[in-house]
Amino acid sequence: MHDIRSIRENPAAFDAALARRGAEGLSSSILSIDEARRAAILAAETAKADQNKASKSVGAAKASGDEAEFERLRALVAEKKAEVAAMNEKASKLDEELTAALAVIPNAPYEDVPTGADEDDNVEIKRWGNLPNFDFDPVEHFEIPSVAAHLDFETAAKTSGARFVMLKGVAARLHRALAQFMIDKHVDENGLTEVNTPVLVRDEAMYGTDKLPKFAEDSYQTTNGWWLISTSEIPLTYTVANDVVDESALPIRLTAHSLCFRSEAGSAGKDTSGMLRQHQFEKVEMVSITHPDQSDDEQKRMLGCAEGILEALNIPYRTVVLCTGDMGFGARRTYDIEAWLPGQGKYREISSVSTTGDFQARRMNARFKPSEGGKPEFLHTLNGSGLAVGRCLIAVLENGQRSDGGVDLPAALQPYLGGKTHITPDGQLA
Repeated sequence: MHDIRSIRENPAAFDAALARRGAEGLSSSILSIDEARRAAILAAETAKADQNKASKSVGAAKASGDEAEFERLRALVAEKKAEVAAMNEKASKLDEELTAALAVIPNAPYEDVPTGADEDDNVEIKRWGNLPNFDFDPVEHFEIPSVAAHLDFETAAKTSGARFVMLKGVAARLHRALAQFMIDKHVDENGLTEVNTPVLVRDEAMYGTDKLPKFAEDSYQTTNGWWLISTSEIPLTYTVANDVVDESALPIRLTAHSLCFRSEAGSAGKDTSGMLRQHQFEKVEMVSITHPDQSDDEQKRMLGCAEGILEALNIPYRTVVLCTGDMGFGARRTYDIEAWLPGQGKYREISSVSTTGDFQARRMNARFKPSEGGKPEFLHTLNGSGLAVGRCLIAVLENGQRSDGGVDLPAALQPYLGGKTHITPDGQLA
């Protein structure tokens, strides 16, 4: 949520920032609503003052026997009372209109974010690892002989429809091992606090983390009004909603492994084969809640945490900073990490690490109390995948595939797989 005072004080800067995201001249309509709202508030305050003044004079007029003045003043009090109510109601409706208008305006990008239209304008800032050199043509994860039977799309389609998969046998165990490895690394090495979150949340949590009203069609809602989370960023970030946190408690660093649900609205025809784009998937999420002065450094730290997972698994990747046209709605700056998938012969997103500034904090009224005193200030919130478990499984399988149909597995996973080092051609851990 944008600060209306900032827009009021510098509308040109607001328009220039949002124009970089393709939203032109928004300040005019916003300030028009704001001006009408403030005028209604002033009118209510003026009418209330007139009402109070007339009320004080009613008794005097009655005592003096001036019946005409008494009746005039009494009528004036009633008139002003009705005017106050009308102006307050008008101000309230305009306030709702202003809030609704602000709620669908994306966050303003930081100045260092590259301007661009789409993913083609993203800027690569890092590349890590050596691409595997195969003496055969690598295939996609669902075509690897040793694991293909363990990725059961047909049964999942029978029970749930398209964009679902049932992981069986070695695939299920490897998926579970990856999630546990990620959580352990974030907790034991990266200093995050593990949280087991609900996957059902209320409207307030969705709105506070900028998922409503903009992305309602991308989410699933139950018949009794709960929402299935698209990421555990939602419950993790909302833990500080309506709180005033002591500055000494910052930063708050959280992680969770959870089921996630997305309708994939608008993705018809994209990644229809395999398990790259699913309605239900698992993700290990990182959330940081920080002092505004710490948020830039915290984003770099989180990026390093996510990159460290891939490096430990020896998965080649590249890191890009997203341009203004490819950033998420609530982000001020986003880094995407893309893992190399030999079967596709390209890098594909496996993590996004974003800072929202105070955009989410304003929506959910999350503040901190400065150690040196003064009024509470809005927190900064950040989120990042650490990592998408299913996509990481794809990367491990495709980068480790062998000419005999088996798969070599990362050494980092051996403690989670009973010391096993590979998948045999017939689909067994060995």
